[in-house]
Amino acid sequence: MPAARPLLFAVVSVAALICAPVAAVLGGQSHVRGDLTEKDLKRVRAVTEPATDFSKPESFEAMPAGAATSTKLVNRDAFSQISANQSFAAEDRFKLGNALFRKFWVSSPSSTHASDGLGPLYNARACQSCHLKDGRGRPPAPGETAVSMFLRLSVPPKTDEEREKLASKTFTRIPEPTYGGQLQNFAVPGVKPEGRMTIRYDDMPVTLSDGEVVTLRKPTYGVADLAYGPMADDVMLSPRVANPMIGLGLLEAIEEADIRALADPMDKDGDGVSGKVSEVRDPETGALTIGRFGWKATTPSIKVQSAEAFSGDIGISTPLVTDAFGECSIAQTLCREAPSGVQTRLGEVEAPGPILDLVTFYSQNLAVPARRNVGDKTVLRGKRMFYEAGCTACHRPKFVTSRKADDEALRFQLIWPYSDMLLHDMGEGLADHRPVGDASGREWRTQPLWGIGLTETVNGNSFYLHDGRARTLEEAILWHGGEATAAREAYAAMDKRDRDALIAFLESL
Repeated sequence: MPAARPLLFAVVSVAALICAPVAAVLGGQSHVRGDLTEKDLKRVRAVTEPATDFSKPESFEAMPAGAATSTKLVNRDAFSQISANQSFAAEDRFKLGNALFRKFWVSSPSSTHASDGLGPLYNARACQSCHLKDGRGRPPAPGETAVSMFLRLSVPPKTDEEREKLASKTFTRIPEPTYGGQLQNFAVPGVKPEGRMTIRYDDMPVTLSDGEVVTLRKPTYGVADLAYGPMADDVMLSPRVANPMIGLGLLEAIEEADIRALADPMDKDGDGVSGKVSEVRDPETGALTIGRFGWKATTPSIKVQSAEAFSGDIGISTPLVTDAFGECSIAQTLCREAPSGVQTRLGEVEAPGPILDLVTFYSQNLAVPARRNVGDKTVLRGKRMFYEAGCTACHRPKFVTSRKADDEALRFQLIWPYSDMLLHDMGEGLADHRPVGDASGREWRTQPLWGIGLTETVNGNSFYLHDGRARTLEEAILWHGGEATAAREAYAAMDKRDRDALIAFLESL
């Protein structure tokens, strides 16, 4: 263990002991944390309220994940480090989870019994294929088959039974009848891939207040080479790139009351921002809870997210999603009849519980890298611009995680994700017109910003937003609309010095 680790843990943990979000009342409803004493609740405003002094960094601002922050050298492995305050015993689990995250699955039957069961339809052969170096996905290059980006599919409900399942949150969407909930562009031998995604970009120039012109890419999506007949006429398509993996366990450890306290669905405070909580049904418990993960916040936990990715992306069954044929629909007979990788001596699924648990642990403990240049004058100026433009209305800087988080290393940490974990209307420009769960076709979960400045370092590219259409952070800002219109217009009205400073701040995260 590095000599500095115990000291780092002690310093940040002491800060956390005196810092936790206060009970909040919004819209007449009180949201009180049940994991803290009254004394704790009264001592928190100084650290959780927005900054007002931009002449210097805030205390512990350089450590965005508290004691779990990685202080390793910044390089292509910056997103692949374990939470810095985990034990040596936990490092063994992390390394095993990493090996499974990187494992390439093969089709059945195979001599490699521990690795067969791929597909029959799939988008990738390994988790790492989508989350390259544990970072974000990207759109395919011209002529390339997409791997870390895919199309979600659904249709409007047509029967009372379908409407009831959506209302009860048994389903979050109705899959396309033939192609299911996701277009798979790869298949095992003997089975045809479903088809391929097509993308066309049109240029959309935006003129800033000082006359500078920024050209945005406006994408249009379609499908081609469909192998199982036409899709439904009313199919809704939504492109998604894979999200970065860092800090997920800490986001999972944010107290539910703190997220609910930020919601203002009717905009009762009149600030033009009306974030709402995504309510989903947890398949493990059957209970309604907060959706935290995915672009539309439709998944309640990292374990569920991992199980759904195993099934939808790779075609591997787990104890939470047990179909060995993955996304094969009833209309795809050959696909459903293909051999599976289930080994009865190990259980009834292709990736038994211990495998899912190890991948989950790995995903929970990918550390957020330390900030860079937090005291730089340009970065501090950019931070002030970020606040003055109103970006923090959605990209909330700070939380303190729960004292009752399952993993001790993730408990009671002062963290800086720059997200409120809520759904917001992002306007027509970013709309996919595909409702999922509580999210409308214009709503998206606020994307956490920590680590965003290392995207090119880790992934060798800089594509942002849910479909990678933005090639720069500036383009990503200029695509904001809906509840973020005022923030976008404030950015566009800045002089170049202030715009450059705001980008420098984002690059420091």
